[in-house]
Order: sequence, then structure tokens, then C-alpha cells
Amino acid sequence: MPKYTQPRKTWFYPVSFKIKAVKLSLRDDVMSKDVASALDIHPLMLSRWRKEYREGKFLKVQRYSVDSENMKKVPTKKELTAIQKLQKENERLKLENDLLKKWQRYLAEVHQNDLDSSKGSEKS
Repeated sequence: MPKYTQPRKTWFYPVSFKIKAVKLSLRDDVMSKDVASALDIHPLMLSRWRKEYREGKFLKVQRYSVDSENMKKVPTKKELTAIQKLQKENERLKLENDLLKKWQRYLAEVHQNDLDSSKGSEKS
């Protein structure tokens, strides 16, 4: 395994972001896995934040203030379903794009083979 010449990038998440994520994941109509994927974090990180939230560790941190206005803006179930719908559409479009790229490569190969075979017949 190669050695790293520079330290690994450690992502920093503010406490307000962690609290929002935890409160969102604690809702009854939302799965924690969906919250983690929507926020682009690992589900284990979210579970660790939930544990720290239960233990009250976020309230002890004085460096960061919790923005109460942003805490009020918790996505609704309708917004979460819209996000999931967009994610599914994005995946479908990626698959279509990959398929079109494969088709384009195939056509280029067929065209190149036709050119090669026509050059071979001219030499004979």
C-alpha cells in the first residue's frame, strides 16, 4: 500500500450541521440511512453523532453556537421524497449516458473496421 506524503483530508462539520442531521434522523417518517445519503455522509458517522447528541456532548461545545434559525428549517417529508426522486432520476440519466457512450464507441469501432477492410481490399 502506498505511503501518503501529505496528511489525509479530514472533513470538519460544524456542530449546528451535526445537530440538524441528528434531529432529522430522529424523525419517525425518515430513515437514518436516507438522511446520511442525502447529506453525503457515512451512516456510521451519523450514528456516532446521534450517540454524542444523546450524551449531550454537542451542548458542551462552546466554540460553536447553534443557529436557531437554521434549526427551524428541517426538511419536510415532501422535500425528502423530492430529493430521493431526483437522486433516482440522476442515476437513470447516468445509466443512459453510459449506454450512449458505449453505443458511440461501438459505432466508432464498426466504422474503423469498415475503413480498415476497405483499405485491405484496395491493396489486393
